[in-house]
Amino acid sequence: MRKSIRSSSAVFATAIGAAALMAVTATDAKAEWPERPITVVVMYGAGGGTDTVLRTLVGEMTKSTGWKINVINKPGAVGGVATKFVAGKKADGYTLLGAANYNKYASVMGHTETRAWKDWQYMQAANSLGSWSVRPDSKFKTFEDVIKAARANPGKVTISTSGTGGLWHELAAVVAVSAGVTLKYVPYKGGKPATLAGLNGETMIAGGGVHEHIEFIRAGKLVHIQQTGTKDLDAGGGKMLKSVGNFLPQIKSQLPFSGIYNLAMLKGVPKDVQAKIQKAFVAAVKSDAFAKVAKQKFFDIDIRTGSDASRRAAQVEVQTAATFEKLGIKGARSLKALGLPKPENFDAWWDKQSKMMMK
Repeated sequence: MRKSIRSSSAVFATAIGAAALMAVTATDAKAEWPERPITVVVMYGAGGGTDTVLRTLVGEMTKSTGWKINVINKPGAVGGVATKFVAGKKADGYTLLGAANYNKYASVMGHTETRAWKDWQYMQAANSLGSWSVRPDSKFKTFEDVIKAARANPGKVTISTSGTGGLWHELAAVVAVSAGVTLKYVPYKGGKPATLAGLNGETMIAGGGVHEHIEFIRAGKLVHIQQTGTKDLDAGGGKMLKSVGNFLPQIKSQLPFSGIYNLAMLKGVPKDVQAKIQKAFVAAVKSDAFAKVAKQKFFDIDIRTGSDASRRAAQVEVQTAATFEKLGIKGARSLKALGLPKPENFDAWWDKQSKMMMK
């Protein structure tokens, strides 16, 4: 009888020990990431270009991985509101920043103290290219015609923009400054109104994006002057959209000047998690669904990740800070205040900066 009791006790003890070991093993085992839904915080409003692009990409990431990804919008301070929100979350990959233009405006305008190339790991999907077009009855037939008139009449040649200090204002100014001329920038509330202003003859040149001009160019209602991509684009029907690099070879290495669509995570996110997110992102950009959107919008698909994306983030911040400084945009930080080089010194500066970040 005693033997039976002792045997039962031993079995019971063994069972308890095994259960405890299993519990410890289960607790210590690293669960597969992600264990819960991911949130993408878009820095601009719902229904806009950035929101549309990012929701398309998120949809494709969900399809390929099975992850649950929620998208919310936190517009304000040209990206500063969303940036601060995500920066305040734990760096675990569960809260991502849905961004545009590497968030350069928030940095240059002082709405965030984080820097895209230092504190964040960005991933780039595509560019929306800047465009200049004119009415068919315009006296300007070529880019050279515009520059000649602007040199003869500084500040008299008018161009519509999407608002003072906005993307299309900046890109038009970058081209004008590079050409050594001064234009008169007429602000409108968005790229579409800016395009219609040029179409209606309110300004001599219609500023905006290729995706906003293309239907009018194809219909013969606008004549294209230049676009800020790296190469000429075939618009169909024998119409070619010439890259500004043809006319200003000194800025070829800085092209494209563009609106840029990004997804970003804090650099503190574990490397294995970063790799998973990046793999899903790249697959989404290469999907048929995104290719269709890009074709419809005339976006230039341009995938950049890792150090290539960090370099581009720094480069566009330099371009914007330099341009806003020359334009005298109120509230903009100077290159010196941001610790940035002049655009012509960027390559040497970045070589040193990237080596420092790798230490």
